[in-house]
Amino acid sequence: MSRLFALLCLWLLPLGNALAEGMVVIAHASVPRTDTATVQRLYTGRVIEIGGIAVVPLNAPPGHPDRTRFLRDYLKQDDEKYIGYWTVRRYIGKGAPPRELNPGEMAGVIQTTPGAIGYVPESELRPGMNVILRRPSDDPAR
Repeated sequence: MSRLFALLCLWLLPLGNALAEGMVVIAHASVPRTDTATVQRLYTGRVIEIGGIAVVPLNAPPGHPDRTRFLRDYLKQDDEKYIGYWTVRRYIGKGAPPRELNPGEMAGVIQTTPGAIGYVPESELRPGMNVILRRPSDDPAR
């Protein structure tokens, strides 16, 4: 029985690491590094540029694990609260939520779209990606 438990733990270990992995905010090469507060304002429609450069925030679809981690780590919200926020904001005429795309497309769209900003798991970082914020604890403003 203990051998079965040990095997189960070893089998589930990579899953735990994936769930604990942080999200990295990446952007088109034209976008400068930023801080968590600016990322929060971008994804809530309160800011539309960084350093004078118009920014296009991109989001994973509702319920996707990448989006859940990003909202938790950077916006301190869950999906339900975030969707509710944008429902009200759109209703009162204060803009539309960030464009949603399949996470597999996120990095490619960001690299080819001037001003695009999004997020990927740390394990998906590739050479040449413009990382503008690693984690809220890596904030240059702190």
